[in-house]
Amino acid sequence: MHVQLGSRRLAYQVAGHGQPLVLLHAFPFDGRFWDGTVERLRDHATVIVPDLRGFGQSDRGAVAFSVADLADDVAELLDALGQQSVTLVGVSWGGYIALAFAQKFPARLTALILADTKAGPDSAEARDARADAIALVASDGVTAYVEKQLPRLLGPAAGPAVRETVRTLGRQQPESIMAGLAALRDRPDRRAELPAISCPTLIMVGADDVLTPPAEARAMATAIPNATLVEIPGCGHLPNLEAPDAFCAAVVPFLAPGPRPCPRAAR
Repeated sequence: MHVQLGSRRLAYQVAGHGQPLVLLHAFPFDGRFWDGTVERLRDHATVIVPDLRGFGQSDRGAVAFSVADLADDVAELLDALGQQSVTLVGVSWGGYIALAFAQKFPARLTALILADTKAGPDSAEARDARADAIALVASDGVTAYVEKQLPRLLGPAAGPAVRETVRTLGRQQPESIMAGLAALRDRPDRRAELPAISCPTLIMVGADDVLTPPAEARAMATAIPNATLVEIPGCGHLPNLEAPDAFCAAVVPFLAPGPRPCPRAAR
């Protein structure tokens, strides 16, 4: 399915029944990133999964985009589907988009779930690394970029099947990956906005995440009023792929009428 946003088409999938749950995928993937999650949660919610701009079956458009632009895309998709308020889940750059959505459209959030992401901007070193990654995609292609990222995306316990899934999902258009890297590099610092988040909020992080480590998750959980923190042991940056049962078990309590915090995971 798709919705027309100006001159662009945004692809999406809907499955299940119940309160609306929107899943925003990590970078550099598409909505298939959530296939296993959808199967686990479709009996608990109406699950809405967009392919973010330029990824999967969604058009990129002719101009550069920002993380905030992607949050606007999500809002326009919800308008088209007649959904006013939702539980919003974002992993990695999906979390950056979810934070932008929370700042722009706070009244539309029933609950917010942020996994393996952070509110702060790229450091100078990270910005340089984004530039290097753009150059790598331009010179050596998408496969070289994904292979270089694999050890940082997944924890040591991730098996061959998960690694192959990441390779498959990463086969995106090089122009979209380069545009996404620029959007990631240029995103704003949202740490000062965290205390204004008033909806029930879950912060999740893989204990072995080296890209957005547990310290980042703890800082967000401290800054957001009444946030719940869940740390998933033996897991890296992509918890829904590496530990799908634990990931979904943490999400489900936030889908009940009047979302409520789930117990903190033992660390």
